[in-house]
Amino acid sequence: MNTTYSQAELSQWTYRQLLELGLPEQAAININMLLLLCATGILVYLADLLSRKLLVGTLYKFAARANAKVSDYLVRNRVVVYLARIVPLIIVVQAIPVVFSDFPGWVAPLLKLTDLYLILLSIWIARALLRTCKDFLKTTETFRDKPVESFLQVLTIFLYFVGGLLIFSTLTGKDAWTFITAMGAASAILMLVFKDTIMGFVASIQVSSNDMVRIGDWVTMEKYGADGSVIEINLNTVKVQNFDKTITTIPTYYLISDSFKNWRGMQDSGGRRIKRSIYIKISSIRYLSPEEVEGLGKIQLLQRYLQERQAEIDRYNQENGIDKSLLINGRSLTNVGVFRKYIDAYLKQHPRTHKDMIMMVRQLEPTTTGMPIELYLFADSIVWVEYEAIMADIFDHLLAAVKFFDLEVFEMPAADDVRSLHLHNTATAGLRYPVAEVIQN
Repeated sequence: MNTTYSQAELSQWTYRQLLELGLPEQAAININMLLLLCATGILVYLADLLSRKLLVGTLYKFAARANAKVSDYLVRNRVVVYLARIVPLIIVVQAIPVVFSDFPGWVAPLLKLTDLYLILLSIWIARALLRTCKDFLKTTETFRDKPVESFLQVLTIFLYFVGGLLIFSTLTGKDAWTFITAMGAASAILMLVFKDTIMGFVASIQVSSNDMVRIGDWVTMEKYGADGSVIEINLNTVKVQNFDKTITTIPTYYLISDSFKNWRGMQDSGGRRIKRSIYIKISSIRYLSPEEVEGLGKIQLLQRYLQERQAEIDRYNQENGIDKSLLINGRSLTNVGVFRKYIDAYLKQHPRTHKDMIMMVRQLEPTTTGMPIELYLFADSIVWVEYEAIMADIFDHLLAAVKFFDLEVFEMPAADDVRSLHLHNTATAGLRYPVAEVIQN
């Protein structure tokens, strides 16, 4: 009552002053409205300016005592700007009945507009606070690799939905439940329109709750050409930065509907698997004579093994009366078996192999490309460049060591090999037959 009375008094006072200046009644009414409108605008500007300075000063004091990052996030996400607009809005709401006291038909629509702006301002403030929470949580150890962005998008959609209901209620003057009831009939259409969003929301919850993917994980999804680190997890998509710096976008739902490989276990273990074979030419595999065994005994990594193994074999052959005039009789060492033992000893003493993880050298089933000797072990580094260097160092040495065991690595014949064989056969034929006969044939 008192506020309304004072507002009416202010409007009437300025109106009387204009009449005393000799202005016509209608002109005095219009000018009175314009003067009050300008005064309101100046007051709103000053209130907005003072509110921002006051809030910023308060934030700086808070930052000096608490976490400075929070104040930076509040300013960056415009929380201060939105909160500062509350005071000017209150002034506008109080000034509308005064400014438009001579135009009562304008008051109700303008107040309704301020109600709509208040709803939008509330949504902006809530959204800015959510973004601030997201930025702050990403700096903490607990939520650094969690899909916080997905939950932010869900809450933002919920805010927009609630804001839409309030705007509908304000414009129509009807209860918000009326709109919700009407939406129930159109739920099937809404489900179809927001199908991807709903599926993405469900997938985000499952991905987060099951800890399937974190930001920073190395994932491989060959179907979509993704092979790199996860840089962002949203409600609808997951962004993967491949090692060639390209970006692959994968729908979040496909992380639970399709198969993919997450290398986090390898990264957490501290070792990366090496699984590669050396293909031995089968025709080069043979028994070793005692003299050859003695010669291989000069290899330091094999000295103890060959002494103990050869003594065991000799003892067995003597006890069983084996005729060793032929190496096939009884027990004998083979060059490929000794080479396999050498690989095992070499890997165990290599400084860059992971000694706490499985380490195995095994012989696989012979194929048309030779007999595979597979190395199954782990390097002691998960860094890609170091891993490749360790693996190359191991196989460089082993490929060079093959010749010491009188073995050959299988390789397909090249064009030069075929050409050399052809020239050799031609030369042989020329010595065996007359040249004229060779040419004639």
